[in-house]
Amino acid sequence: MAQPEKALEALLEEDRLFYPPQDFALQANVRDQGIYQGAQKDPEAFWAAQAESLDWYKRWDQVLEWKPPFAKWFVNGRLNVAHNCIDRHLKTARKNKAAIIWEGEPGDSRILTYQQLYYEVTRFANVLKGLGVKRGDRVTLYLPMVPELPIAMLACARIGAPHSVVFGGFAAEALRDRINDAQAKVVITADGGYRRGQVVPLKKNVDMALEGTPSVEKVVVVRRIGGPFETPMRQGRDLWWHDLIGAAPLHCPPEEMDAEDMLYILYTSGTTGKPKGVVHTTGGYLTGVSTTHRMIFDLKEDDIYWCTADIGWVTGHSYIVYGPLANGATSVMYEGAPDFPARDRFWAIIEKYGVTLLYTAPTAIRTFMKWGPQWPERRDLSSLRLLGTVGEPINPEAWIWYHRHIGGGRCPIVDTWWQTETGMILISPLPGITSLKPGSATVPFPGVDAQVVDENGRPVPKGSGGYLVLKSPWPAMLRTIYGDPQRYVNQYWSRWEGMYFTGDGAKWDEDGYFWVLGRVDDVINVAGHRIGTMEVESALVDHPTVAEAAVIGRAHEVKGQALAAFVILKEGVRAVPELISELKEHVARKIGSLARPEDIIFTAELPKTRSGKIMRRLLRDVAEGRSLGDTTTLADPTVVATLSAKEAKAWSGEGG
Repeated sequence: MAQPEKALEALLEEDRLFYPPQDFALQANVRDQGIYQGAQKDPEAFWAAQAESLDWYKRWDQVLEWKPPFAKWFVNGRLNVAHNCIDRHLKTARKNKAAIIWEGEPGDSRILTYQQLYYEVTRFANVLKGLGVKRGDRVTLYLPMVPELPIAMLACARIGAPHSVVFGGFAAEALRDRINDAQAKVVITADGGYRRGQVVPLKKNVDMALEGTPSVEKVVVVRRIGGPFETPMRQGRDLWWHDLIGAAPLHCPPEEMDAEDMLYILYTSGTTGKPKGVVHTTGGYLTGVSTTHRMIFDLKEDDIYWCTADIGWVTGHSYIVYGPLANGATSVMYEGAPDFPARDRFWAIIEKYGVTLLYTAPTAIRTFMKWGPQWPERRDLSSLRLLGTVGEPINPEAWIWYHRHIGGGRCPIVDTWWQTETGMILISPLPGITSLKPGSATVPFPGVDAQVVDENGRPVPKGSGGYLVLKSPWPAMLRTIYGDPQRYVNQYWSRWEGMYFTGDGAKWDEDGYFWVLGRVDDVINVAGHRIGTMEVESALVDHPTVAEAAVIGRAHEVKGQALAAFVILKEGVRAVPELISELKEHVARKIGSLARPEDIIFTAELPKTRSGKIMRRLLRDVAEGRSLGDTTTLADPTVVATLSAKEAKAWSGEGG
C-alpha cells in the first residue's frame, strides 16, 4: 500500500466527521432529522406508513402481533411480491424502463425492461405449475449470476412457492444438505457459469447432490455455456429451460399471499455443523427492504444502481432483487469477478452504464486498494453519486480510499450493518442528514431499536463496548428456522429475555454512533461470507487421515478474517506438506471453495480445559502471535507453548 495512505490512516481520528454535501442534502429523499423521533415515538405507525407504498389486495387488520420471540407483521394483509416488483410498474412510465441490466463475464449483455421481465416471469411461473409445483412447495435454485435467477425467484413468488437459493460456490454435499432440509420438489440450475474464464460445472454438482435427495422430482437446466460443453441430461428428470419456457403460456395471475406466508428460505452458517434455514415472509420483508433501499440509497427515478453481491447471499435477495424491483429501480447485475479480464472490470462497468449508486463489500475495497488507484483512474466514474458497503465492518483506511478514489471525494458512503436473519439493513446513515465517521455504521435506521449491552444484558454507557442486540421486532426479521422453531428460540432469543442477540460485538461512542466489531460466536466472517467453524471441523474430521480438528478465524489484511485449522492426525499418518493441500481441497469439495482454510497446522494435541473443551481463544492468540494470557485452566499448559514454538514453521506449510 502506498506510504501516504498509511500516513493518512495514522492521522485519522474516530470522531472525524464527513458532512452530507450541501447539493446532495438539498435533493435527498430524507432531509429531516425528525424522522428518527417520529419512528421512535410510534414505530408501528412508521412502518404502516411505509407499507402503504406497496399494493395490497387486502389491507392488514393489525400492524404487529408480538408474542416474544414470534412476530407477525401486517396481520391478515394480503399481497403478492412479484406483483409489487413487476405488475404495478406496468401501469406507469416504468413499463419500458430497464429493470435489470445484465453483464456476463465474457462480455455478453442483456437488458430486461419491466414489461419484458413480466413476460419472462409469468411464462416461467407457468412452467413451474406445469411441473406440478403448487403453493407452498419449495424450489431450490442453484444458478450463476444470470437473469434467469431473479426470473425464477419472482416466478416462485408469483405462484406462492418458497424458493431456496444456494450460492453457486457451494459444493455438491452442501447443496444436498440444503435441498433435503427444505424438501425441495424442483431444482433449477445451469449447465455451468463463468468465473475468471473458467467454467463452474453447476449441473455436474447437482447430479452428485441428487444422489441422495428423494424429494426432488424435476431439474430445470439453463443453457449458459452451451457449445461443446457436455451436459448429461437424465431422461424423465432433467429438462432444458429454453424448451419449457418457449411453450409456456404468456400470462399467469399472481397468488394472493398472506403477509406472513413464507417467501423464501436462505441457509446461513450457525455455531453447530448444520446450516440454519432462515425463513423470511412476505409483507414485512417487502416493506423493510423497499423502505431501506429507497431511503438509504436515496433512490431517484433515473438512478442506475449496482449491488455487486451474489444473489446466493441475502444481500442479493434484498438489494439486487426484491428491494430495487419493488421500488421500480434499474439494477445492474454482473456475473463475473472484479479482476477478469482485467483489474478495472468494476470501473469499466460503471463507466459503460453510467452507474450512480454502488454497493459493494469492504473485502473488495481492500483488494482494490492493494491493486492501486491506477485502475479506477483509467475509467470515468463521474456518474457515481453515492457509495455503500456491506458484509463486514470497514476499516477507516479502506473507507477513506473508497471515498477518495472511487467517489472522488464527493459521494456520501452508507456503511450498512445487517444480517441474513434481519432481512433488511438495520444500522446505516441516511445520506442526506447523517454525518459520517469512517468505520462506523453510524445509527440505527428509523423504527429500529438496537442497543449495546453487557454480559448481563444491561445497556452499556456511551464510549463502551459489549454485545449488539435488538430490543424490538422489525418488519423483515426472520420468523423461524425452517422446521426447527426451538432452534430459532435457542439461537437468537435465549441469552437475554426479550432481546435478539446478533452474535456481534459493538462499541457505542459518545455521539451514539455504533462501531460493529465482528462476530463473538463460532461463526467466522471471511470476505463477507459467514462460515461456521463446526461445519469446517466436521469436513476435516471426515477425511480418513484426521483424528481431530479445531478451526478459528484469524485476522487477514484483505478478507477481514481467514480460516485457520489446527489438525491432529490419526496414529501412523505422517504430516507431510502434500497433506495440507489435500485437506484444503477436501474441505472445498465438502462445503465449497469459500470454506477452504487459509492455513492448516498439524499438532499432536489441542489446548483443552480439564473438562475437555477446546480453548479456541488460545488458538486465536497462537495464530495471531499474541500473548497467551492465562493458561491455568488447561489440562496441559505445555500444549500451547509447543504450538507457539512451531507456529511460524507450520504457517509456511513446513510443519510436521
